[in-house]
Amino acid sequence: MTTETTNTHADKAYEAEALIGQDIDAYLLKHQHKSMLRFITCGSVDDGKSTLIGRLLYDSKMIFEDQLASLENDSKSVGTQGQEIDFALLVDGLAAEREQGITIDVAYRFFATEKRKFIVADTPGHEQYTRNMVTGASTADLAVILIDARQGVLTQTKRHSYLVNLLGIKNVVLAVNKMDLVDYKEERFNEIVADYKIFADSIGMSAFTAIPISGLAGDNIVDKSVATPWYTGPTLISHLEEAPLNDTLMAERDFRMSVQWVNRPNLDFRGFSGLITSGTVRPGDAIRVLPSGKTSTIKSIVTMDGDLEVATVGQSVTLTFNDEIDCSRGDIIAASDAPPEVADQFEATIVWMAEEEMLSGRPYLLKIGSNTVSATITEPKYEVNVNTAGQLPSKTLKLNSIGVCNISTSKPVTFESYSDNPDMGGFILIDRMTNATVAAGMIHFALRRSQNIHWQAVDVDREAHAAQKNQTARLLWFTGLSGSGKSTIANLVEKKLFAAGKHTFLLDGDNVRHGLNRDLGFTDADRVENIRRVGEVAKLMTDAGLIVMTAFISPFQAERQMVRDLFTEGEFIEVFVDTPLEVAEQRDVKGLYKKARAGNLKNFTGIDSPYEAPANAEIRVNTVEMSADEAADLIVEKLMAL
Repeated sequence: MTTETTNTHADKAYEAEALIGQDIDAYLLKHQHKSMLRFITCGSVDDGKSTLIGRLLYDSKMIFEDQLASLENDSKSVGTQGQEIDFALLVDGLAAEREQGITIDVAYRFFATEKRKFIVADTPGHEQYTRNMVTGASTADLAVILIDARQGVLTQTKRHSYLVNLLGIKNVVLAVNKMDLVDYKEERFNEIVADYKIFADSIGMSAFTAIPISGLAGDNIVDKSVATPWYTGPTLISHLEEAPLNDTLMAERDFRMSVQWVNRPNLDFRGFSGLITSGTVRPGDAIRVLPSGKTSTIKSIVTMDGDLEVATVGQSVTLTFNDEIDCSRGDIIAASDAPPEVADQFEATIVWMAEEEMLSGRPYLLKIGSNTVSATITEPKYEVNVNTAGQLPSKTLKLNSIGVCNISTSKPVTFESYSDNPDMGGFILIDRMTNATVAAGMIHFALRRSQNIHWQAVDVDREAHAAQKNQTARLLWFTGLSGSGKSTIANLVEKKLFAAGKHTFLLDGDNVRHGLNRDLGFTDADRVENIRRVGEVAKLMTDAGLIVMTAFISPFQAERQMVRDLFTEGEFIEVFVDTPLEVAEQRDVKGLYKKARAGNLKNFTGIDSPYEAPANAEIRVNTVEMSADEAADLIVEKLMAL
């Protein structure tokens, strides 16, 4: 590229002169009220996503002279068009991306035209980075799905199209790229569009706009190409400038706002702050706070710039009510005559994003809007084969897998189906121990049984049962490796408490598997369900006023915490029978370690399945340092002192 060409491009660089001196205010005023379109580019590897975005940045004059010089130095000549700029390098920022010539992370770039501002996400094409693609698509108004004109519709094209449709992106552009490499043949373009339409119809994609382009040569990107006189549709930029925004569509729906903060600067003011996700609101409007169902009317709409007469989707405001009603963070303020649903069980599609596979029955944190609750997931109804849109049987979900499951939450949540309102139907799942996001989900509908099952109040409660027995109901949860002495010590503890006149019951791991849990194996998922069932049974027994003892390996901290959460503070007492693996293996009373070492017993804790030792157990005993009887005496002594 010549110096003259470089200077010419720099002279045109996105109104750069407006940024000099006093003109900056005029520049900001001109552009601050433009609408913003968020869109993604996706498709198979080497379809030209990064090149297209680089071309958009270049043609919209978003590259300054120093960037252009650096890009020229980093580029490799593509030869066929005499073009020396590799536009993909503007987007592929990771060293690994440049080395491999692929996109790995989601790259966000900003550019603008005279009519609109844009944020574009370049999403990876490889199947192993599906979670990255879902992240990029979650906030998009539009998707540009690229197809290499030489290759046609590929498996990854279908995969990304399915995900785009799943995530509710209604505005789809089918950009048939690299038309220059097929001599701009209309027949090839029509063939690809027809093939894609067959697949689009099969997944319920109602419409798409097909545009023949060349990201490298710039055909039909900004200006109409003379090489495609047979194409009469819009250029890519003109279509992006006119595409409807999600905020515009959501403004026509019923009013919804998720409360993020209760604003109480003094005793004279109490407001509820949040982002309006749909509809509009005015002073005097009747509203309903969910899940409580309390009603009131809007007194004022408060902002830093003064009170508003109307507020709409996308605005962050503080609302005040004419009545003193309860409203907290996580609640939804909605139009009184058209409230969203409230339920604690629903069906959802889940995209699994963690290296560790999903365990049905394990408690996770579910974050929907500003509300966070505990939730458990059922075994998947089916896993989706994204390449064919078919349904596969599955007991779990692994990294990048997509499945349909039922979810149960610890308390009712307010929601709408994701297809109607992504902000109120989309959620993430968080691992309780690591706080890592493990999945993204989209709610379909509430389960009918969640509306039909209600808690029945009883007159003789757990306190009355315990008082009749002259004791405090508790759960002693014995945990430790196989052979640590859990069952022996728990049995001795029960005998001592029984002799002292206490009402007790012992739930032993092996005994329970003969009946209640006889259908469960020893996979991680089965272990989780085993502990969940035992925890619920133990809770019922403590409701009867009993002192309950359980002796289970219960290897995972998350499941022990799940059971702990069923009880009020002080009722759950974790007893860690701390015995080193080598000592437990030497005892091998049941011969289980020998079988596990020989490979005849799979998923055995301590050998090929992990044991997560308690970090802060209420009681810890070491059977190397004391006998079983001494350990039992210590546990009883500490229990009586509580």
